[in-house]
Amino acid sequence: MKTFALRLHPGQDLKQSLVAFSREHNLRAGFILTCVGSLSRAGLRLAARPETTLYEDNFEIVSLTGTLCPDGSHLHISISDGRGVTLGGHLQNGNIVRTTAELVIGELEGVSFSRLPDPQTGYDELVVTEQKPGSQEQPR
Repeated sequence: MKTFALRLHPGQDLKQSLVAFSREHNLRAGFILTCVGSLSRAGLRLAARPETTLYEDNFEIVSLTGTLCPDGSHLHISISDGRGVTLGGHLQNGNIVRTTAELVIGELEGVSFSRLPDPQTGYDELVVTEQKPGSQEQPR
């Protein structure tokens, strides 16, 4: 496994920055190990809702988890406000760093992630492909 560490600065979009980092480093099977920081605006797609909901406040990033690959990402975030009220959902564009976002990203070696339409769910879902030396890639 390879690891990468980075810090995002005030005003940067969390999701857009992660997607750009993934592309710049050609991550084939990336995932979030940890993230701490704060947001001034949050864009979340809540459970079973198709639209993005925007929130403006001072938020702490409680957790960020998910996968990164060349053809997409699947990231969930939990944030809390000044009263400790916590909410979470799918990370969308519009999550603006307030003071910092400190991230450690991992990349699995020997596999690649991709996303393909799944007729059962209606979403592009994760496909894990094993990369054995000297052989064809085999989906898991």
